[in-house]
Amino acid sequence: MSRHFEKIATNGVRLRCVVEGEGPLAIMVHGWPESWYSWRHQIDPVRDAGYRVVVPEVRGYGDSDAPEPIEAYDMENLISDVLGLIDHFGEKQAVLIGHDWGAPIVWNTTALHPERVRAIVAMSVPYAPRGKISAMQLWKQLYPNRFFYQLYFQEPGVAEAEFEADVRTALRKLYFSGSGDARKGIFSADKPTNARMLDDIPSPEVLPAWLTEEDLDYYTAQFEKSGFRGPLNRYRNQDRDWENLTGLTNARITRPACFIAGSRDAVLRFVPGVDRVEYMKRWVDDLRFCKIIEGAGHWIQQERPREVNAVLLEFLATLDG
Repeated sequence: MSRHFEKIATNGVRLRCVVEGEGPLAIMVHGWPESWYSWRHQIDPVRDAGYRVVVPEVRGYGDSDAPEPIEAYDMENLISDVLGLIDHFGEKQAVLIGHDWGAPIVWNTTALHPERVRAIVAMSVPYAPRGKISAMQLWKQLYPNRFFYQLYFQEPGVAEAEFEADVRTALRKLYFSGSGDARKGIFSADKPTNARMLDDIPSPEVLPAWLTEEDLDYYTAQFEKSGFRGPLNRYRNQDRDWENLTGLTNARITRPACFIAGSRDAVLRFVPGVDRVEYMKRWVDDLRFCKIIEGAGHWIQQERPREVNAVLLEFLATLDG
């Protein structure tokens, strides 16, 4: 698959981006632990629908710059990276499309800078305004005596050492365990806080149909090049984000919006007793599509590209009127 890449300067870093097509700007922001490559099934359809598609490798990933300081990966910087990409192409607005951490990046960009966003598509992570406590403090309250991966990620170097010891196996386990193909209950409910993340996660003998060995080759090469420090630093800024982004308090999403997730995505159930999708709907004024794809897991645009693309293109078509 031949792609056109450009290194684009934005907000003090250079990001490697896929740039394809002509027309209004559509920026696709990936999540953890992924790459521009996680949008491989969406680039051509959105380009062919008349958009200039820009798919950055988020700072810290692949061939993009990877600043050393933890705070370089706070939400303010990631929002500024996106705004800088819009500026680079001389546009006032872009359609923002985000998955996993890319979803909060595009949600928060839209909440704080609605004039720069034509419309938003978020996948897997519903919107929520700034809470009474930070997400990190919430995880500590919800998971006080058992393992939760975002708490495990907090000590610099620990998760890096585990994942980088065998990048391919780490990614194989992570992608499989988060997918709709994994058995129910794959994550132990009583895993101790001092456990490592991957020890009790099985490595599938055969990859799910949506992820080929060649796909895994590409991801592995990306993370062997970049390491995991930059990507994991995103998780280490959640207290900082809460302190700095007070503008997200009671912030509404006022631009046309679309949300897509898998019914088996564990992210939707991170907060016991709270329907995160229904909560999101309270804060999104123009939610034109909300599609939960039955049986799909977290890697929604890779697991179910045909269904995701159908919703995505139908939503984009509503913007033309």
